[in-house]
Amino acid sequence: MLQIQDARNHVNQALQLLSSRDDSYHFKTGAEVNKLMDAVMLQLTRARNRLTTPASLTLPEVASSSLTRMFTPPLPGDILVNFYINLSKLCLIVYQLHVLQPNSNKNFKPGGSSVLHNPGTMFEFNNLKFEVSHVHKVECVVPWLNDTLVFFTISLQLCQQLKDKVGVP
Repeated sequence: MLQIQDARNHVNQALQLLSSRDDSYHFKTGAEVNKLMDAVMLQLTRARNRLTTPASLTLPEVASSSLTRMFTPPLPGDILVNFYINLSKLCLIVYQLHVLQPNSNKNFKPGGSSVLHNPGTMFEFNNLKFEVSHVHKVECVVPWLNDTLVFFTISLQLCQQLKDKVGVP
């Protein structure tokens, strides 16, 4: 999943920041250490946020995502799916769609970006207009995700403790 990959990329950037200096390098000032810790903490925070805050997407973005094309056989045209991580849960949302007829008297109002789109939300995709008729959401706790979030929190606390010690005269 993209969220896990993005989080991993942020962790890699934090690791690169930490390993970018030679082993024999000695920091000259506390400000230099704080600057490094700020950069590392930024990457760790971004990684944690990527797992705690799912992306808000429009339904056309969901429809065009690789998630809808990964099924064999392909999903029926009136079904959309979205997977995402929210804290320690893997979430699956299945949208059942109704194609709006071109001559429909229904007032078409496309929906915006959201993590979860409610029944009645309308959107246009591939020159067709759709309305969400039903939404089904399933969540599954993934224990290692919770562990990962705990480790991010501990890592950030340790970075902050180092900054606090360096800042003490």
